[in-house]
Formats: sequence, C-alpha cells, structure tokens
Amino acid sequence: MQTSFRHGLTGLLALSLCGLASAQALTSQEQALHVLNRLAYGPRPGDVAAVEKIGAKRYIDEQLDPEHIPFPADLQAKLNSLPTYNLSAPQLYIQYGPPSFPPPNASQEEKNAARQRAAKEITPASHLARLWMATESPRQLQEVMTEFWFNHFNVFEGKEWVRYWNADYEKNAIRPNALGNFRQLLGAVAHHPAMLYYLDNWLSSGANTPQAKGHFKGLNENYARELMELHTLGVNGGYSQADVISLARILSGWTIAVREMKEDTDDGTFIFRPGRHDTGDKQFLGRVIPRGGQQEGEVALDMLARHPATARFISTKLVQYFVSDQADPELVNKMSQRFLATNGDIKSVLRVLFDSPQFWARKNYQSQFKTPYQYVISSLRATATPVVNGKPVSGVLNQFGMPLYGWLTPEGYKYSEEAWLNPDALLRRINFVNGLSNGKSPIARAEGTQPPPDAAPVDPVQLMQTLSPTLSQENVTTIVASPTNLQVGLILGSPAFMKR
Repeated sequence: MQTSFRHGLTGLLALSLCGLASAQALTSQEQALHVLNRLAYGPRPGDVAAVEKIGAKRYIDEQLDPEHIPFPADLQAKLNSLPTYNLSAPQLYIQYGPPSFPPPNASQEEKNAARQRAAKEITPASHLARLWMATESPRQLQEVMTEFWFNHFNVFEGKEWVRYWNADYEKNAIRPNALGNFRQLLGAVAHHPAMLYYLDNWLSSGANTPQAKGHFKGLNENYARELMELHTLGVNGGYSQADVISLARILSGWTIAVREMKEDTDDGTFIFRPGRHDTGDKQFLGRVIPRGGQQEGEVALDMLARHPATARFISTKLVQYFVSDQADPELVNKMSQRFLATNGDIKSVLRVLFDSPQFWARKNYQSQFKTPYQYVISSLRATATPVVNGKPVSGVLNQFGMPLYGWLTPEGYKYSEEAWLNPDALLRRINFVNGLSNGKSPIARAEGTQPPPDAAPVDPVQLMQTLSPTLSQENVTTIVASPTNLQVGLILGSPAFMKR
C-alpha cells in the first residue's frame, strides 16, 4: 500500500499546474478559490460555489467589514466554555502568576508546580481558541490578519509570564485592531503586558531615577530596538543607535504593575511609573521630544506610525503575504501612499491590494507555498474535520517547525516558500493528511476516547468538488485511477493543494 501511495504521489508531483502560467484572466470559479485561499484559510465544502454565486468582489467587501458578519452562536459557546478564555490580563496574572504562588518562603518545587498549572490550563485553551477561530469563524480575513499581526508583533509563549497573557494579547490587543487603524494597533501592543514582558521594557528604568532598584535598575533597549526594526520602520528605516537609546529613554517607566512595588495591587497590567522615567531632554528621529512623562511615548508612537518608512515596510509585508514572496514595487508604492493618506487605515490599504491587477494576475494564482499552519488549517477546513482535541494539531505544528505562539525571537515566522519547502516537510505533510483521510483522526474526538466504529472516511469525491478549481484534469485522472483509500491523501498531498 505504501509503495502504491508513493507511486501515485510521484505521478502527481511530476504534473504541472496546467494552464496557470497563461496570461488569461481568472475564471469566476478561480477567483472564488483565490480569495478563499488568500483572505481565508482555504475553502470548506460548498464555499467555492457560495463565493462564486455572490462574486469574489462582494466576498472581499464582506470580509473587510467583519462586524457585519454574524458570529456563530455555537462557536461563541465553545469559546466561552474554555476556562481561561474570558479572563482578563489582570485575572490571569492574579490566578496563575506570582500572586497565586505560595508565600515568599515557598520552595522552588512549589513555585514550579504553580507555573506548570498555568501551562496545563492556559496553553491548551489558548491553542483551542486560535484553532476554532481559524477553522470555523466566518470572519476569515479577520483571522488571517490576526495571525499576520500576531506574527508581526510576535511574543514567545515559552518566556515565563508571557504564557499568562499571550491569548489575551491576541484576543484583546491584536484581533480587535487587525483591520482597524495601525496606530491604535501599535498602541494596544505597546501597552500590553505580554509585549512589555517579552521584550523586557517592564524592567527598564532611566539612569539614576528614584525607583531604579534591583532588577528594575538600568535602561533596557530591547523593545525600543524591535519597535523600530521589526514593528514600524524596518531594518533600513533610517534610524540610528542614538535613536534606539533615545526611544528606550522615552519608554522608561512603561511597565507592569507587579507585587514588587508595595503600592500596587497585583493586577499585572500596564502602568506608567514616573519614578523610573528618564526626565532628561531627548531627541528622536531628528525631533526634540518635549518632557511629558508617559506622553513622550505616545508622541514617539505617533511619529513611528506616520513615518513613510513604516508605510513602506508594512505595505511590503502585506504584499509578500497576500500576493507574492517577491513584492511588486509599484503595488508597494500605491499601498504606502494610501497608508500615509489615511493615517494607517488598514482596511483602506488592503483594499488597494485587493483591487490591484497584481493580486488578480494569473501568475500569482496558486503560486504561494503554504506555511505549515496554513496547510494544516486548510486541510481541516477542506475535509470538514472538527477540532475537538487541539493537542494533536499543536503536536503536528510542532513537528512541522511552526508551533502555535512558539517562535522564540521577535521577528516571527517567515511566510516564504524558501523557508518551508523541503523534502522532509513534504513527507510530514503527506503523513498528516493521510491520517485525516480515514475519519478516525484523534483531532475529531475527545482526548482519550476511541473513534466510533461507524466513523466515515473523508469522501474523496466531495473533497475534489470542494477543491475543484485547484485540480487540473491530469490531477483528477491520476487520483481517480488510484485506490479509493489513497485518493484523499493524493488530493491533499498534491502540489496544487500545497499552494494557495
């Protein structure tokens, strides 16, 4: 059976994506698939026909206005059932963080047990919430942009206290602003304890300030540097090391309320501490910043959000995500102009992208290699596999090298084909979708339970209908000629499905 499967796979890999290089315009069915692959995580059964019926442009309009897309009551109920989903950042810190630890004289074992409780209860819930939203939410563009911005403003789940807050960070800082205003998004990120902790700004204090004591002593440049290099201006954005130091001084005192400071309640949320803020004169990006405490940081964020280098950097990343790994300079320029003209209105910038001839060019149709996350989510959607148990999905993403919330360094995951296309990765993907095909995947049943004896395998005919614009006639001929139990694996393991 394995030999037969590999033979069928080899045949598919040898097939070209018939006709995709031609210059002719996309058909209405191809347009439907294109927007479902780029603005969403791929089609579910019936999605291509539904989008084709209303037209791709209307689908785009609807996705750009997610508040008017009804949110499923059953999905909301599932989210509400997660024990930590609706806890605020302060509640998460108080119930799972140091305030929940035993008294200060507790043993290291007791403290470790408290941390393990957080990992055991918060992490599975945060992973399930992300997976449910990606596979089931009809507000697909909002979910795609939530992933995009989380990756852009990456925090690493495994860094101590970040685990308490990364789900709240995504839910309350990223998702509500994912299609909103860039300055508001930037501000929400800058004030969130997950970012303040991850890039150490919570420890930063101006030199010789009254409250610069203990581990809060000294200026920390980490966040200031990444704020410019990765979040706004880009590595070639025209700033200097002196600007990094100035921005770190400007942001000194931006911290988290924690129990070390006796006057605080243990609320684990943003607080500005005047006693740790550098009150000296500062010059940033060629401009003198008036002394103003916390307001200095707000002025700096305003400057960064409105900078032409930021407009170009963000526009380039969006083109690379939605159109092609090689960003078209003309499109980047048009989007940058719209970014600046609208003070960073993300919807307006995306509309320029989605209206562009580059987005609809046939050379960019089915041209981008899916990341492991995109591949796994699109497979679950195409096969209508419900995510009942999130652990197997998290495990697969770990194996694929793209664990949820698991990138250690601030730059986030890459989205390019170069980063993910290799023989070992292809084989891992094929093994994964082969496991989905028989209808007995542990993803679709509660942890520790056995698959029902009448579990139906994925129907290859329905799957081909779901993905019909993806598959050439040669693909279909090869698949139909193969044994039935291999057909789903051949469809989802095909070169066509590997791309979006």
